[in-house]
Amino acid sequence: MPEVRSMPVPDGLAGERLDAGLARLFGLSRNAVADLATDGAVLLDGSAVGKSERLRAGAWLEITLPGAEKDELPPPEPVPGMRIVHDDDDLVVIDKPVGVAAHPSPGWTGPTVTQGLAAAGYSIATSGAPERQGIVHRLDVGTSGLMVVAKSEYAYSVLKQAFRDRTVDKTYHAIVQGHPDPLRGTIDAPIGRHPTHDYKWAVVTGGKASVTHYETLEAFRAASLVEVHLETGRTHQIRVHFSTLRHPCVGDPMYGCDPKLAARLGLSRQWLHAMRLGFDHPGSGEWVEFESEYPDDLAVALERLQAAS
Repeated sequence: MPEVRSMPVPDGLAGERLDAGLARLFGLSRNAVADLATDGAVLLDGSAVGKSERLRAGAWLEITLPGAEKDELPPPEPVPGMRIVHDDDDLVVIDKPVGVAAHPSPGWTGPTVTQGLAAAGYSIATSGAPERQGIVHRLDVGTSGLMVVAKSEYAYSVLKQAFRDRTVDKTYHAIVQGHPDPLRGTIDAPIGRHPTHDYKWAVVTGGKASVTHYETLEAFRAASLVEVHLETGRTHQIRVHFSTLRHPCVGDPMYGCDPKLAARLGLSRQWLHAMRLGFDHPGSGEWVEFESEYPDDLAVALERLQAAS
């Protein structure tokens, strides 16, 4: 059963953003608090508030927490199709299949990378919120491909900073509708929560800086295969940016794809794959790079596009 906590906001949290302050207060991740706020589960003085609301000392706080205790994590569970690409004392690189989340979160009952690694006997760093220890970056549930997870505390610190400093090479392949013009370019547009649909993201004034570089690799009759390099790593960044250009990822109904095209290609998710990941190894300092092949559903869809063109 959900647990309701009620209390005045402590003086020490005055002026902090709601997601940051309550994350510290209850031992949750900021994303978990943001999700609770989106669901209307956080009240200040009787009114629902968003994740960016500033806390006021003495304001009456009511928060409805998930039924499980905050330190009770899902049990280890094998993840079919999750492949170990590289493993050493500092980190493990995995090839994540579609339908798998990076870590547990409110409302998600499916498999996760952290559960899969635990079931396979991997010990990962304890840094980070309890439900996503060792996770230094994420892929959407509907996106397949490469992820790196820290095993040592030192690797966690170094890799987190590398992602902040934008020194990690994150290369994706996507099939987008139509033909981007120009064929090679940069999309520099801020991303934030969608103004009317909290489950989506959008290019909005005041959003976080978001930069996507792309190059068209192959053009088909109805779509294009593009290579994408992310300079930043916002939630749904590639999907949002190409949708804004009116070239949504094929198979992505949330951001405006043509469902008939997706059906012809046999796609039940967006054609988007994290196919290359490169970074300075936190242990040796040497540049390392890993690659992943397209999974079967994406490869078949690509072959159908090529045949039709």
